[in-house]
Amino acid sequence: MFHWTEKSDAALQAGGVIGPGERLPWPQTAVMGVQHLIAMFGATVLAPILMGFDANVAILMSGLGTLLFFLVTGGKVPSYLGSSFAFIGVVIAASGYAGPGPNANIGVALGGIIACGALYFVIGAIVQAVGTGWIERFMPPVVTGSVVAVIGLNLAHIPIKNMAPTGFDAWMQGVTFVSVALVAVFTRGMVQRLLILMGLIVASVVYAVLTNGLGLGQPLDLSGIANAAWIGLPSFSAPVFSGHAMLLIAPVAIILVAENLGHIKAVTAMTGQNLDVYMGRAFMGDGLATMVAGSAGGTGVTTYAENIGVMAATKIYSTAIFLVAGCMAIVLGFSPKFGAVIQAIPLAVMGGVSIVVFGLIAIAGAKIWVDNKVDFSDNKNLLVAAITLVLGTGDYTLKFGDFALGGIGTATFGAIVLHALLARRR
Repeated sequence: MFHWTEKSDAALQAGGVIGPGERLPWPQTAVMGVQHLIAMFGATVLAPILMGFDANVAILMSGLGTLLFFLVTGGKVPSYLGSSFAFIGVVIAASGYAGPGPNANIGVALGGIIACGALYFVIGAIVQAVGTGWIERFMPPVVTGSVVAVIGLNLAHIPIKNMAPTGFDAWMQGVTFVSVALVAVFTRGMVQRLLILMGLIVASVVYAVLTNGLGLGQPLDLSGIANAAWIGLPSFSAPVFSGHAMLLIAPVAIILVAENLGHIKAVTAMTGQNLDVYMGRAFMGDGLATMVAGSAGGTGVTTYAENIGVMAATKIYSTAIFLVAGCMAIVLGFSPKFGAVIQAIPLAVMGGVSIVVFGLIAIAGAKIWVDNKVDFSDNKNLLVAAITLVLGTGDYTLKFGDFALGGIGTATFGAIVLHALLARRR
């Protein structure tokens, strides 16, 4: 059904690009799949932990979602679908999750995630029918950049306020983000590309030395890893459909549209192949994957900037890689021991990693402005960005009876409405 033109490794080393419809020999394609699996790993696991979801289910659903996306787009759009951070704020608000540990009201959140996926799918169907022009008019780079930046800024309080209960934990968060920064700047090659994972490992070792060795904090407990089985079913959960939660979470679809639109535009620019004709399919594939994930206890999913970064670094855009990576993720999802390893990571270390990840998301929004040369000498652009950032960062909330629209939602809709209003000037 799917066919790729095989290219030799020599072609790549000569400075060539492996396009979406091409691939390296299967052994090298498999190795690249592992790299993309590692690239998505940190964020895809971190998001469910911050929401009290099961990490194994999230990994499993990210793999399944990637395969669904591959099928819906006809294998034409190179993307990996991982846990979306855009859901964190609204899921916490809808479920009342205070963490750490399992989310007792996960079902309510899952119902909202399914509603979001359905709305996202409908938007994709409309785009497939009429094209992307209307979205680009409503969501130009000044709006999409602001929305993406707000996602990171709105979540900043989670690691700083909720993931450092003691002074020692706060210091360990510092050790963690400094470790990540050192790996990012002073290493090269594969180690540098795995900066989140490498920084997490270094910080965890330091944590173990200071706690288990010197007794300075809560000791690292590895007993759960030893007791966990290698193979087993993850902890699936069933959705509960609450009107309030669905109204709160469904608007995240607008944020996912902005993210996916930006990602596909980026891949189009890098490959020289116009992927706009697959935009509607991409939205529908992402929406379908989000509904499937929510039906089993997984987080909502989105196309991943981390994997786009790997493609940019390697110049390999083959969709065959993501077929391999998705299958590998499904296998990992059925390993309780893998989940136990994730649960053993100290909360403070996860907090330090979160600071880095949320910061990178915020900077990704600024990069959209830079790449698209947004003119901030224009008061329209200046005010749309300025107001949006403060609405999201300050968690500006509007209430409509029992329904409350929080920071990310008010910032997203505020940016769209404000830009539409100010753009009416002659």
